[in-house]
Parts: sequence; structure tokens; C-alpha cells
Amino acid sequence: MMLFRSVQHKDLGDILNLSSCAGVGLTSLPNNQEYLASRISRSIDSFNDARGRSQQGFLFTLEDTEKHRVIGVSALEVAVGLEEPFYNYRVQKSVRSSRELGVYNAFETLIVGQDYTGCSELCTLFLDPTYHGGRNGVFLSRSRFLFISAFRHLFPKSIFAEMRGVVNKQGESPFWNALGQHFFNVPFAQADYLTGIGAKTFIAELMPFHPIYVPLLPEAAQRAIGQVHENTVPARIILEKEGFTYHDLVDIFDAGAILQADIDEVRAVKASQLVSVQRCENVSRQCSGRLYIVSNLHFQDFKALLLNIPDPAGINSSNNNSLNNNVLNNNELRLTSAEMDALQVAEGESVRCVALFSEETSQ
Repeated sequence: MMLFRSVQHKDLGDILNLSSCAGVGLTSLPNNQEYLASRISRSIDSFNDARGRSQQGFLFTLEDTEKHRVIGVSALEVAVGLEEPFYNYRVQKSVRSSRELGVYNAFETLIVGQDYTGCSELCTLFLDPTYHGGRNGVFLSRSRFLFISAFRHLFPKSIFAEMRGVVNKQGESPFWNALGQHFFNVPFAQADYLTGIGAKTFIAELMPFHPIYVPLLPEAAQRAIGQVHENTVPARIILEKEGFTYHDLVDIFDAGAILQADIDEVRAVKASQLVSVQRCENVSRQCSGRLYIVSNLHFQDFKALLLNIPDPAGINSSNNNSLNNNVLNNNELRLTSAEMDALQVAEGESVRCVALFSEETSQ
């Protein structure tokens, strides 16, 4: 069984192992035990409401319950940029023309901004490569939206995700090599690592604040702007299918695309619904049906499962991704005792459900 849950102190060793596999460019998961221990503590404090809004960040894990091992992580920051600046580049079109020469030039510039100050951030999505395939990655990413739905009052209007940019197998970024290294005088991997462990003062001290003319950059750097790492393409697709879009805003180090959405317009937030738990030991998860994320409503001990909900009548659900009447009896969702124990819910208690995929897609 794969269990999505809030992080615990005991997860540190497994998360440290995951960080060693993440590679360069996944800034928010550095291979640093002290930092990761602090990140876990901050998350637990956030779940205990012991942090102010500007410091609240929730870290979640995906656990293989049979092996008692954390095999993936994902996170939410409630509001970025309130205590220290959160920078991005804005890709902006510029035009120059000369009537005398009959020349008209349109080109792009990069403008430093802080467009996401106060917005929530989806971050730290990483799954053990041996667990790729199936639906693990989608489950790990989308379960965060059920947490947001359950505790909507904690989050502002907008949310974004800073996607990992183009980095080669040697851990080098063509965008950084063309631009950043000339101002910071350190390799991309070191700058990325320092940012990951919270040492960000150097960014404001050294980064260029004047417009950057994109045509002056090497072609490889230009091509990287607004793109994502090949391993990040599936994560981008997941978010785009939830309603996230790219608006010409990119990361200042590797120029990776930043995707954004209004929280209330995110597919999983809009489509999720509350249902009551009914104990039933005869539920088969092997039959034809539809995959749903089912979560409890416990703030400090949030948990979610991915379940194949039977549809015995074979009738398609077409009511905006809501649960079909053949699945529910009087708004009750049938769960086995093992599933109820995993979610830590009792019979009659409410849970939140959403289809893993929309009606329009099956992946």
C-alpha cells in the first residue's frame, strides 16, 4: 500500500537517501542532513500551528507501507517572499525600429521581479526512480491539492511551481553558464546547493538587476528559457492538466519555467468532495473502476490513499469528476478496515475524494 502522509522525524534517513538521488537542480531537496532535519522540524511546527504564516511549510511523504520506507516527497510553502525576497525573471518582449533604415526588431529581455511574493508554492516533488511508473508520481503530486481543499483558509489566491530547468548530465546549466556564473563566480551546482540550504543573501548582493538582452546570450542558453529538465516533464504535464499555465516567468538560475494557477480554479480543488465512510470488507480494488485520491481531514496527521473505486454498473461518471452514484450510497464511500486504519478514520467520519484524472484524460 502507498500512503501519502505528513512528514515525521523518523523519516529523515529515508529523505536524506532520496536527496542523494535527486541530482543538481532540485534546489529544495539538498543532500544536507542538518538542513533536511530543520526542514522536517519546520513542517512539524507548521502542522502544530507553531509557525507564523511567513514560515509555514508543509512537507509530505509517500510511504511504501509494506517496506516501511519513504519513497517520495512533496511539499507546500504557504506564502513565499515575506521574510526574504523571492526572485524570478520576467520574459518581456521589447521592440526597436528605425523608419530611416526600414528596420523593425522584436526581441526578448529578462527583467528581475518578485512576482510571487505572498503566493503559495508547490515544491520538493521527488520520487524514488525505482518507483516510477504506475500512478505513484501523479498521486504524490496531486494529493497536495486535497490538503489545500481541506484547509483552504490557510492559502492565498494564487499558487505556483518553479520547475527544474535544463541541466546536463554533468550538472551544468547552459543558462547559468551564459549568465549567472559571470556575476556569482561559482559553479551552478554550488549556487543551487547554497540556495537549497537557505543561504540566499548572495543573490541580492550579486545578481544583475538591469534588463538582460536575450539575443546576446548563446543559443543553448536562449533555448533553455522557459523549458524544464527532461525528468521534470511528467511533473509539468501533471500540473498543466490541473490548470497550471506558463506566463513567461522563469527561475533566475536555470531559467526553468514557473507555472501558476488560481487555487480555486485548480481541477482537483474544484472537483473534490466530502463523503462519509462506510465500513465494508467486501470491496474489491481489482475490478474495473476509476482511481480516486481519498484523504482524511486531520490537519496534524494528514493521510491519503489512492483507491480503485468500483463502478459495478459500468456507467460512466460525467458530473464534473464527482463520484458516481454507483460508487456511493447516500454519499457514503465504502472502505475496508485496513483502509480506514491507514487513513485513521472511523465509520461515519467524513473524508475528501477526488478523481486522480479528469474525465478528459486517463494519464
